[in-house]
Amino acid sequence: MPPDLRPSLPSPLTPLPDPRFDDHGVQLLLKRDDLIHPDLPGNKWRKLSLNLRAAEGRPLLTFGGAYSNHLRATAAAGRLLGVPTVGVVRGDELAGKPLNPSLAQCAADGMRLRFVSRADYRRRADPAYLSELLTPFPEAYVIPEGGSNALAAQGCTELGRELHGGTDVAAVACGTGGTLAGLAAGLAPGQRALGVPVLKGGFLEEEVVRLQSEAFGGRRGEWSLAEDFHWGGYARTPPELLAFAEDFETRHGVPVERIYVAKLLHALVELTARGAFPPGTRLTAVVTGRP
Repeated sequence: MPPDLRPSLPSPLTPLPDPRFDDHGVQLLLKRDDLIHPDLPGNKWRKLSLNLRAAEGRPLLTFGGAYSNHLRATAAAGRLLGVPTVGVVRGDELAGKPLNPSLAQCAADGMRLRFVSRADYRRRADPAYLSELLTPFPEAYVIPEGGSNALAAQGCTELGRELHGGTDVAAVACGTGGTLAGLAAGLAPGQRALGVPVLKGGFLEEEVVRLQSEAFGGRRGEWSLAEDFHWGGYARTPPELLAFAEDFETRHGVPVERIYVAKLLHALVELTARGAFPPGTRLTAVVTGRP
């Protein structure tokens, strides 16, 4: 792997005094995966690393929405590796319109953007449709939406290993489930992982089980989901959540990414207040990205 793609590992594990946790006898720690790499922060590097090795320099084709962190990370990886990248973007109504900052960064990093209808986007796992998408790039290596596949889960096991002896519960915000699948598999016996889905729908448990089966041959580690903290769905950031994130930044001087990390931290505050974690629990929030 070229020097520009090498991560800074292990990421820091930092105790964070906060009365909302301290008063319940819970110690909050932050696992600062957002500091791993300037262009591929947090779980994006961990999920992509083994996929990039498997691609062996071929073009990369992947999928995402208009604000996808995964698209940005894949585009950055392509730039650093010197390989072409193609992003299949959900929403053909975006074609011909000015690019939002996220997609503009993808384009600046050399990613070729292909806007498809939402109906076609739902067909992204259909072999016939995928073959059509690959016609201009027959040798391309395909990475699924969010980067979550068996290699991604395997890449995220190191996150769990880095937490051996350092925590009782490791919590992470979830989009497509790959990070949780690997984190749980990498934790030591007696530790458990908690996933906070940022999308509604109740589909994620089945998806994490599928990923662990493909990556490890079956369910691994102790893990569960807290599914009531999505705030209405992906990229939904109502004023109350934004105010919470701003307050957390003011209290601790830590930048809070709004779509994933803010929902995770808010969930942990609420769950702690409800008594979900016994006194003496070391509770780690995995910071998977930055604003």
